[in-house]
Amino acid sequence: MKTNSLSQKSEGQATPKELGYAFPAEFAPHQATWLSWPHKEASWPGKIHTIFPAYANFVKALAAVEEVHINVADQQMKSFATKHLEAVGTDLLKVFFHDFPTNDAWCRDHGPAFLTNPRSDQPKALVKWNYNAWGGKYPPFDLDNQIPHHIAAYRNIPCFTPGIVMEGGSIEVNGKGTLLTTEACLCNPNRNPHLTKSQIEKYLEDYYGVENILWLGDGIEGDDTDGHIDDLTRFVNEDTVLTVVEHNKKDVNYKPLKENTKLLHKLRLENGKQLSIIELPMPAPIIFEDMRLPASYANFYIANDLVVVPTFRDDNDEKALEIIASAFPERKVIGIDSLDLIWGLGSFHCLSQQEPV
Repeated sequence: MKTNSLSQKSEGQATPKELGYAFPAEFAPHQATWLSWPHKEASWPGKIHTIFPAYANFVKALAAVEEVHINVADQQMKSFATKHLEAVGTDLLKVFFHDFPTNDAWCRDHGPAFLTNPRSDQPKALVKWNYNAWGGKYPPFDLDNQIPHHIAAYRNIPCFTPGIVMEGGSIEVNGKGTLLTTEACLCNPNRNPHLTKSQIEKYLEDYYGVENILWLGDGIEGDDTDGHIDDLTRFVNEDTVLTVVEHNKKDVNYKPLKENTKLLHKLRLENGKQLSIIELPMPAPIIFEDMRLPASYANFYIANDLVVVPTFRDDNDEKALEIIASAFPERKVIGIDSLDLIWGLGSFHCLSQQEPV
């Protein structure tokens, strides 16, 4: 497989940041969204057949505003996917399938982190972090771990390999030098036990092209990623975040979300300013087979002119949609039912990875 000369990490090699690359905010213009078609029954035990209508409607919504690239294992999976996409009226001229097999569907975490540098002869690159299925929880993950290499070869762009474990859902950026993450995830010994917090920060700075790291604490109950930021707090512009709060003091999420909100008020952006903070409610607890599921309205996905929000047939659905719509006045905001998808312990943001222009 053809890879660019920057694909191998070596002593003294310039980092993406040194070369002028940075990871754009999700609200910056996209060329495409990358997805990995769901097929692992163990991720939705007993329910995988129920998720395809919602997933297909997600693809349909994306294809109306940008290219959609979908990783599949073979022609049979492509045909299966096409059938479901046709059933909801997807514009298939905007959908591109790739024979890049995966173990699972969570492209936010196993997909590449696309970087840009408009001043470079190669204005786009990507980072191929190591992927270990959230601390080795769900083997095998060997196919997922190769997806960034496949995409780098397909796009014929540089591929940086820092050699440490990192997942796309664990970080959030504002596109101006600030990155938001959680200690619960990045400092978990099941990821990079050989690294200190300050060493992890250096990797974030070097490979995402940032200089200001903001740390929150714990994630929500049921989140098997050990506290991904994309279920908690999301940038909607350069200085504003939406953050989830729990108003029921008896709920297990009440205390950690309150602590995170307190931290957000103390933290400062790269320019020294305070964050503008918009609070977003949580849905009522969703329990399936005695398991609390990590349902969160913060797991929305920002596409060109569009924001797709997971809904849960909950009383707070409409309120959440209204709040998110007010935060994105230039974009259409739609809700898609995620009640079956969340049985897989993730929703639309977990399933997708943006490629900037």
